[in-house]
Amino acid sequence: MKLLTGCILSGTALLASLGTQALPTATGFIGTSGQTFTLNGAAFTVVGANSYWVGLTGLSTTDMNQAFADIAKTGATSVRTWGFNDVTAPTSTAYYQLWTNGTPTVNTGSTGLGNFDNVVASAKANGLRLIVTLTNNWSDYGGMDVYVNQLIGQGQYHDYFYTNSATQAAYKNYVKTFVSRYVNEPTILAWELANEPRCTGSTGTTSGTCNTTTITNWVSTMSAYIKSIDSNHLVAIGDEGFFNDPSSSLYPYQGGQGIDFNANLQVSTLDFGTAHLYPVSWGQTSDPTGFGVQWIEDHATSQKTYNKPVILEEFGVTTNMTGTYTQWYSTIDSSGLTGDLIWQAGSYLSSGATPNDGYTVYPNSSAYPLEIQYTTALKART
Repeated sequence: MKLLTGCILSGTALLASLGTQALPTATGFIGTSGQTFTLNGAAFTVVGANSYWVGLTGLSTTDMNQAFADIAKTGATSVRTWGFNDVTAPTSTAYYQLWTNGTPTVNTGSTGLGNFDNVVASAKANGLRLIVTLTNNWSDYGGMDVYVNQLIGQGQYHDYFYTNSATQAAYKNYVKTFVSRYVNEPTILAWELANEPRCTGSTGTTSGTCNTTTITNWVSTMSAYIKSIDSNHLVAIGDEGFFNDPSSSLYPYQGGQGIDFNANLQVSTLDFGTAHLYPVSWGQTSDPTGFGVQWIEDHATSQKTYNKPVILEEFGVTTNMTGTYTQWYSTIDSSGLTGDLIWQAGSYLSSGATPNDGYTVYPNSSAYPLEIQYTTALKART
C-alpha cells in the first residue's frame, strides 16, 4: 500500500504489560513444504495483519506491546512491517539509512537497527512472527527513488533502480547489514525485497524500457543474494501479484507495471508468492467484491500449479468492509490459498489512535471479529 509517512520509536525491549498471559516463543525457523508453511515439521498458518508503523511512530514500550497484543488477540501468527526508512538528513527519530551526497550509511544505533531490535522483541513476546520488507516502491519512508536520486541524479527514471550497478550495490549493502543482524533470529518469518515493486513509483516516471523481464531479473538476483547470506529465513518479493496477460481488459492482469506473478513464482530463490488486493484503487469499481473473489481464486490456481505457498498479504476496501471481507475471507478458505495478512491493524494507545488510511481495522471495528473467525478457520485447515 502507498502510505503517508511517519517516524520514530523509543523504549526498551522488555514488555512488562504482558502479565501472566501464556504466549508461544519463537523457536525454530519457518520453512515450506509444497504449498504449506512449516515449523519444526508441522504445518504453520501464516495469518495476521500489516503494521508498517509499529517501529516508526514513536511508540513507548507499553504501546508497542499493546499494538502487537491487539493483533495477537485475533489468533494471528504473523505481522508484516517495514524494515526501511531512508533519510537525507540525520534526525533524532527512527531511521535506518542516512544518505549524504550519494553516500549511504546504515544506522545501527538506538534510532536505527537498535530500534528494530525492540520491534523484534515485542513481536516475540506476543508470540508473533515478522515478515520484514526492505525497501519501498513508493516515496513513503524513502524507498527506491532515494537510491536513484542520490546515486544517479535527481529526476532520473524510477526503474533505473532495478538495473543501475550503483543502486544495486547500495541496496545489497543495506540488505547485508540489516539481514545479517537477524540471521539467527527465528522471530523473523521472511524477508521481502520491496513493497509493491513496479516500473513506476511515486513520480510516475519510467524509462520506457522497463518490463516484466526487468523486474523478474532483479528479483532473481536479489533473492539469491539474500539466500547467500541467510539460509535460515524465507524470501519473497512483497509485490501486488499482477499477472502478465497483455490481452486482458483488466489493468491488474495486463503486466504493464513489470510484474509477472507466474514467472516470479517460478524463481527458485523465492520461497512463496505474495499478492495485494485493492480493487477500487486499481480501477475495478463496478464490482470490487466480485473482482476480489476472482483475484483470490486465480492466485490459488497459480499456487497449486507451481506448488508454492501464496499469501494475500495486503487487502482492503474503505466501504462495506464487513460484507466484502466476509466474502474474501471465505474465498481464501475455500480456495486453499495458503494465508493472508489484512491491511491494516489498528490500536487505541496511550499516544492516541494508530494511523488510519481508511483501511485500518481497530479492535472495536465491525471487521475485527471477522479476523478472529477466519483466522480460526484457516488454522483448522491444517
